Amino acid sequence: MNSEFNIAVHCLTLLSLKKDHMANSDDIAKSVCTHPARIRKVLGLLRKQGYVTTKEGVGGGYLLNINSDELTLGDLYRLLARGSLQPNWCSGGGEAACVVSEHIQEVMEQIYDSGELVLERHYDSITLADVTRDIQAGPK
Repeated sequence: MNSEFNIAVHCLTLLSLKKDHMANSDDIAKSVCTHPARIRKVLGLLRKQGYVTTKEGVGGGYLLNINSDELTLGDLYRLLARGSLQPNWCSGGGEAACVVSEHIQEVMEQIYDSGELVLERHYDSITLADVTRDIQAGPK
């Protein structure tokens, strides 16, 4: 899983708690514990999808632009992390005449793809509002 997915969930949850108040990238970065430039990169992608709006200048920042009951973690996963389950490296493809080497890459791709579909369906069942409620409720 890549960190952009986690950053997006954190940022959007924070903005959902601030509802009608703007939050700037420096304040959000302090909450996420990362550099403001990374926050701006992720929020820029979220803005392009219409999930947040922005206001530049003094008093500007980011504001949630979607009903938190309508946004699922599956939406965010597909936007920011799809394909991250499959590693960049896969064994096989060597020169030796080996039945495993000849087919392992295709078989593993099918395994990762089906696992990703299960993960996406699970994430589709979790809304931003669910995450926000769990944050407000505290540890169980």
